Amino acid sequence: MANLVRRLGLSILLTALTLLTAGAVGGPAHADRVTATQDDVTMELRKDGVLHVAEKIKLSGGPLRRTLLTRTRYDNGNDRVYRVENVRGATFDGTTMTISGSGTVEYDVRGAVTPLSGGEELRWYAVAGPAEHATVTVSGPGRAENISCFAGEPASAIGCTGASIDETGATSMFEQQGLRDGEMLTIVVGYPKGATGAGPILERRFELANAFTLNMVTGGALALLLLVLCGGIGLLYWTRGRDARVVGARSGMVVGHQNGQFAPPNDVRPGQIGTLIDEQADVIDVTATIVDLAVRGYLRIDEQPRQAYDAPDWLLVRMPSAPVASLLPYERALYDAVFEGRDAVLLSQLQGSFTTGLSKVRDGLYRDMVTQGWFARRPDSVRTRWTTVGVIAAVLGVVVTVALAWFTTYALLGLALIIAGAALAVGGQYMPAKTSKGATVLAQTLGFREHLMSGEIGDIPPAQRIELFSRYLPYAVVFDSVDRWARVVASIHGDGRPADNLYWYQGPAEWDLSKFADSMRTFTMTTSGAISAARLFRSF
Repeated sequence: MANLVRRLGLSILLTALTLLTAGAVGGPAHADRVTATQDDVTMELRKDGVLHVAEKIKLSGGPLRRTLLTRTRYDNGNDRVYRVENVRGATFDGTTMTISGSGTVEYDVRGAVTPLSGGEELRWYAVAGPAEHATVTVSGPGRAENISCFAGEPASAIGCTGASIDETGATSMFEQQGLRDGEMLTIVVGYPKGATGAGPILERRFELANAFTLNMVTGGALALLLLVLCGGIGLLYWTRGRDARVVGARSGMVVGHQNGQFAPPNDVRPGQIGTLIDEQADVIDVTATIVDLAVRGYLRIDEQPRQAYDAPDWLLVRMPSAPVASLLPYERALYDAVFEGRDAVLLSQLQGSFTTGLSKVRDGLYRDMVTQGWFARRPDSVRTRWTTVGVIAAVLGVVVTVALAWFTTYALLGLALIIAGAALAVGGQYMPAKTSKGATVLAQTLGFREHLMSGEIGDIPPAQRIELFSRYLPYAVVFDSVDRWARVVASIHGDGRPADNLYWYQGPAEWDLSKFADSMRTFTMTTSGAISAARLFRSF
């Protein structure tokens, strides 16, 4: 029994100590709570629409920090702004008002008046909690026609404790008991129309959907602007980008030989043809030029022997008696890039300085277009200029669109400039225009291509066929007809007996012309791959 008494006594003692500890911890937290025990607000709506607020406040503790509601949603595109100015008796940072102790706080509010169809409405969030008891007295430039008040959250529809108008209608009174932290007392007073003539202060709210509003105005303006800009680009191409028209230019098939001698139209070279047709210096144009240098006697192509799984390779051999001085500048640049002072080089070893030399070949091809009088300006320079202008216009369009989206609802108009700039950047690829001479050569070249694609041998003396049709082969490379013409070359011979080699193409042992078509196809593909590695030419 004694033990039971002692245990009960110990439990009671521990419980008492726990309660005392809890009281010691909880007491200061309650003592530190800051609230307005009495808050009396006097508000005067002046004739200019400015609301003057004077607030006599008693605090239990301090300082008290209140967050004023200075911005609300007005409509889909705008926020309503309440500008709090001339604060005295407290500090205000634009959002939070800090009241250091009991006393009087004064400030002015602009934008609290809303014009209605039958009058004006004053609405202000007069008191912010915590406040034990608050009163608000409102006077204005006319008689108060109606009043209402709400207590609770800012959007609360719960009425306040009390609201009344004096017998003269000049003063409205409101009262609220027990505002908690985060709650507000909102007062609303209606005045006659024209009492102040003031209105809300609106600031456009940025929303992406609003910035790109599509309506009759923005849609019509966008369509008109697109029509003008894209029409201008079309007119620019019509006047600056079209090839010159040639009256009476020859059309139809053009044969590339006369009296058994090779005679391409206008003595045009394979590399020139490729650049003239598509206005681009392509990989295939350089490959065809290498083959052309071989069939014209400047170099020889020796196919190297290999095992079943070895990669194919060719030795390019310089012909010592070739009249190198007669080469066109881009041909000489390619010839020098291949050999670099060597007498022979394997195709697989064309790298390093060969890659560097190809830039001179590309530059030479474009310069040759102007030298021949086929273009007034280098095609690559024309493309670069118009593409750059288009990119600049598109970037400017992005800047304009962002600015219009930020400040207006007409951002769609900026899209027109972006679209036009992109169209010009893409269309710039088609701006190089051939001269009348270039257009004439092009028409004859296309007729020559028609002849090559037909694969007709014609009435050519057998002794001249190998050399003549070898001269055709580089052009067939450009026109993507190398397989057909390689088979044509492989099927002919000059003295009635099958040939083992050509004067410009040598095969390994056990090789004859029956394998030439496959060898030539593989050579052009491998050579094009080596040139493509330089990334200086278009490869399609």
